[in-house]
Amino acid sequence: MRPPLPLTRRQLFYSGLAHATCVTGIAERAYAQTLPSTPFATVETIFRTAIQANKMPGAVAAIGHQGRMVWHGVFGQRAQIPAAEPMTWNTIFDMASMTKVLITAPAVMQFYERGLISLDTPACKYLPAFAANGKQDITIRQLLTHYSGLPPDLDLSFAWQGKQSAIQMVMDTRPQTKPGEKFVYSDINFITLGLIVERLCGQSLASYATEHILKPLGLKASFFCPADSLRPSIAPTQYDESGHMLRGVVHDPTTRRMGGVAGHAGLFSCAQDCVTYATALLDKLAGLPSPFPLQAQTLYLMSTPQQPTGKTDLRGLGWDIATHYSTARGAYFPASSFGHTGFTGTSLWLVPNSRSFVLILTSRLHPDGHGNVVALRRDVATAAALALRTMPP
Repeated sequence: MRPPLPLTRRQLFYSGLAHATCVTGIAERAYAQTLPSTPFATVETIFRTAIQANKMPGAVAAIGHQGRMVWHGVFGQRAQIPAAEPMTWNTIFDMASMTKVLITAPAVMQFYERGLISLDTPACKYLPAFAANGKQDITIRQLLTHYSGLPPDLDLSFAWQGKQSAIQMVMDTRPQTKPGEKFVYSDINFITLGLIVERLCGQSLASYATEHILKPLGLKASFFCPADSLRPSIAPTQYDESGHMLRGVVHDPTTRRMGGVAGHAGLFSCAQDCVTYATALLDKLAGLPSPFPLQAQTLYLMSTPQQPTGKTDLRGLGWDIATHYSTARGAYFPASSFGHTGFTGTSLWLVPNSRSFVLILTSRLHPDGHGNVVALRRDVATAAALALRTMPP
């Protein structure tokens, strides 16, 4: 039986007012105290302040509104070690968990549109070995919303290596809670979904994504496992376990052990491609002409609450809506907005009713793993929302 229809965007807006009034930061204070020389001067100040505080070495960011990019910025350095390199607009970033929503969830939903996947069918229908150890009732919807009951990640405490080892570990994994009972953000959910995509299409997730998502959108600098020739354009992250600076090699250790391609991480991309992706998604969701390779009603399912009835951690089919990960919304974007973040310092937050978005790409782990952009995301989104109020409708 299908769950109740999701809340309307109007209902979501009013349910989010309490959240909107309690989140504060540098953005709100700065905007109240000064009259910026440009609408996005406060946004630029936030980035420069965070770099000076060593929250990250640099950043590339963009803000969109009503179908066009209204601001973009390039700040700081792409690399600090072994030599300083300036950040550029075309810098390529390790997107980390943004892979979940940019690649894996839309791939799953393409099979949903073709009638080859049912959201409320147990995942083991498509991946029979997944039924082992009490996972036989976990559905596709529960994997997409992180209500499967599975633990957060595969065990990295011993030196396993290779995709087949990871697959066996997924099949052997036991749920920690009953499916549908509790929201636990889990990479295993999206590793599983990536395996299901590969089973249904008969090719690697990377090949499928290139053919059915990246090429239809015209993205030219988005891929898994970048070629060595591209490494100078890629923002490095941090030293790996062997003391080598990771550059063009995925940071996520599980994905790295799997060979660089997984459903939860592994995508590399740049700001221009992310802007193209966000604009196409919002246009399609609004019923406008768009190359986005999903139907508008499918994107609506992905971006509105699909978690079990009565649960307060709100998740779409992939996208985050209202959980403890949602601080990237800032103080003023409505509760009908949605987004996602990546561990390396990437984030994208989208506002469907105004076709607005805030994209932030950083490599906050470079060079020593100590950067932190949680406050930056919140403050930039708050300042962006204030600035967008001044834009013509």
